[in-house]
Amino acid sequence: MKHVLETEGQVCPFPLVEAKQAIAGLPAGDELVINFDCTQATDSIPQWAAQEGYPVTHFDRTGPASWTITVQKA
Repeated sequence: MKHVLETEGQVCPFPLVEAKQAIAGLPAGDELVINFDCTQATDSIPQWAAQEGYPVTHFDRTGPASWTITVQKA
């Protein structure tokens, strides 16, 4: 199941902080789609996912300064 977290307009590190809180409540195998517009999160979210062993199943730029990343809870 996919869950969407909208964090556009939030400055770093809040997209990452919210992603950590959101994924903690998900069952294993579910995916968290994180939409964000904070440039630093293009590095911090994939690094966090790798450290936690969560696969990144999708990562794309959606606009001039916005991105979407999908992380699967292991």
